[in-house]
Amino acid sequence: MSKIYTPDTAALGVEQVLRLLEGRWKLVILFHLFDGKVQRYSDFSRLIPGISQKMLSQQLRQLEADGIVSRKVYPQIPPKVEYRLTEWGQALCPALDAMLKWAEKRDTFSPNTP
Repeated sequence: MSKIYTPDTAALGVEQVLRLLEGRWKLVILFHLFDGKVQRYSDFSRLIPGISQKMLSQQLRQLEADGIVSRKVYPQIPPKVEYRLTEWGQALCPALDAMLKWAEKRDTFSPNTP
């Protein structure tokens, strides 16, 4: 059964979701994990050259704590750690894709269009 929202509760819900995605690199990390991709820490370092190791670790930990990304550690030396989206994280893909398509439409509307 779907929740019924008021304008206030809807705005609050969207604000909470946006806070989960706040962070300079979180969206970039998520887009590298979409479509069921699995990435290792070293993959992210290579794929996102502007990110520091500290920031990458921090952003991945936050995404994991929020239940968007899962982390699997293999008991070997050197350590092997893989990251993938949780089912809930994968469900975010259509929403972000819709936002991207919405942003593309910005230029097709004139400022005076109601």
